[in-house]
Amino acid sequence: MFLVVGLGNPGSGYAANRHNIGFMAADELVRRYSFGPWRKKFQGQISEGELNGEKVLVLKPETFMNLSGQSVGEVLRFYKIPVEDVIVLHDELDLPPGKLRVKRGGGHGGHNGLKSIDAHCGKEYRRIRLGIGHPGDKSRVHGHVLGDFSKAEQDGWLMTLLDAVAGEFARLIKGDDGGFMSKVSAIVSPPKPKAPKKDKPAAGKGKAEKNADASDQDQTDQGIDNLSGAAKVRLERADTPVSNAASAMAEALAKAFGKKK
Repeated sequence: MFLVVGLGNPGSGYAANRHNIGFMAADELVRRYSFGPWRKKFQGQISEGELNGEKVLVLKPETFMNLSGQSVGEVLRFYKIPVEDVIVLHDELDLPPGKLRVKRGGGHGGHNGLKSIDAHCGKEYRRIRLGIGHPGDKSRVHGHVLGDFSKAEQDGWLMTLLDAVAGEFARLIKGDDGGFMSKVSAIVSPPKPKAPKKDKPAAGKGKAEKNADASDQDQTDQGIDNLSGAAKVRLERADTPVSNAASAMAEALAKAFGKKK
C-alpha cells in the first residue's frame, strides 16, 4: 500500500495559491483514475483507489501546511505504512515553473510542510518537487508562494504539468523515478521539431514550369486570405484534436480558481 500526500492549505481562500500545487496534483490523480470520493478522516481529506495493481491512498492534510505531519503520521500508524512508501507532492521555489524533480530523503529546504512530516514520520519518503519559480528577491517569497497562479500559468504549463504527473504516476508506484521524470519533462517541454529538408528541384525543370508552380501557390494563398476571419479560424483548426482530459482539468482548475472571494 502506498500513501500519496498532496500538500497545501485548506479553504477556498488558498485554493489557487502556488503553495497549493500539491493539492491540485492530488485532485488530478484522484480524478484521472476514478478513485473513491474524498472523505474527512485523519485530520484531512482521503481518497482510496488502485494503481498498477497496488492499493493507493491519497491524502490532503487539512491541518494547514506547517502541521501537515500530524495528519500524515495518523495515516501511517493506522495502516502501518512504512515511510518509504510515502510520496509527497509539494511546491518547490528552487525549480523553474513547470519543472519537476523526484528526491528521496534529505533536508526540507525551508518548506514547512516537509519540516512537519520529517518531525512526525522521518525523512525517507519520496518528494515530488513541483517547480513554481522564485520571485528573485527573498522579501517577495511569502507573497509569491501565497499568491495565485496567473490565468496564463493556469491555462499553460500548470495544466500540462498536472496532467503529465497524473498520467505517468504509475511509474512511481513501480519505482521508476527516472522514467517518471523523463516522461513528464518530455510532455511539459517537448523537443522542438526539426525543420523539414527542402527538396531539390528536379533536374531539367524549365523556368516556365517553375513560374507556373509559383503562380498556383499565389492563387492558393490569396484564396485563404480572402476568407473571413471566422472561416480562417475554422480552417486552421479543422485538424486540431481536442483533449477530453485537458478539458476536464481546465474545468477543475477554473472551479478551484472561481472559489476565491
